[in-house]
Amino acid sequence: MELRMSQDAETLDDWIYWTGCAANYDPRIAAVVKATTKVLRAGGLNVRFLGSEEACSGDAARRLGEEGLFQQLALQNIETLQRHRARRIVTHCAHCFHVMKNEYTRFGADFEVMHHAELISRLLEDGKIRLRGDADVQVTIHDSCYVGRYNGIFDAPRSVVKAVYGEKLVEMPRSRRDSFCCGAGGANYWYDVEKKKTPAGAQRVTEAVQSGAELVVAECPFCIKMLEQGAQISGADDKIRVKDIAEVVADALDVSDTDSHSKTESSAARSSHDGRENS
Repeated sequence: MELRMSQDAETLDDWIYWTGCAANYDPRIAAVVKATTKVLRAGGLNVRFLGSEEACSGDAARRLGEEGLFQQLALQNIETLQRHRARRIVTHCAHCFHVMKNEYTRFGADFEVMHHAELISRLLEDGKIRLRGDADVQVTIHDSCYVGRYNGIFDAPRSVVKAVYGEKLVEMPRSRRDSFCCGAGGANYWYDVEKKKTPAGAQRVTEAVQSGAELVVAECPFCIKMLEQGAQISGADDKIRVKDIAEVVADALDVSDTDSHSKTESSAARSSHDGRENS
């Protein structure tokens, strides 16, 4: 899949996709970027990337008390986004989403920031993407802290999951605002947990298995990594899988609808090219 670098935003369908740090070094999260891009473009959105101009959002720096580094990164990123005349930003990373939406504003940020679960839900609601739907898998949702508890986004992910899996969604005892953290928050992702303790990710996977789910849908790269690691630690990796919400949608896309949209895009691109040649 071609990942086009950003040009100046021209229409309301233009979105800067903030991919976050993990996608640059972790193939598992790079797969989430590909799935998200596939879904958003199937919905007719013009998705662009900053490439090497994208720096760390600074979330981990602030949580660890490196306030000076955080402010430096925030100002740098805001300047970059303003230079690209960005008006709308989407990201699959719950941490980037929270910090850019709620903490960049005091440094002059004036752009809209959406989590990809919200944007995908909107595309489904508006009929911009069609799914095969009703996949035969029992599924549960892990509410990421920075999507759910801190930003109150609970219904959008569930509407997306139900569009794919119908009534096969089961809730864990700790869900929505009472969801149990995967263990990565507060920059704990980079710490080694004491061996005698059961990691939070393993505890969470055990909850998911006990709910009867065969698949956990997550909304954050940190959650994905912690839950997949937790499945291995708890010996449940043969019982349950972990996917990002964009991955389940990408797998369920109506292929004929996607092909039709691709042809429309190609036709529009040819018309634009012919117009430039004739001008």
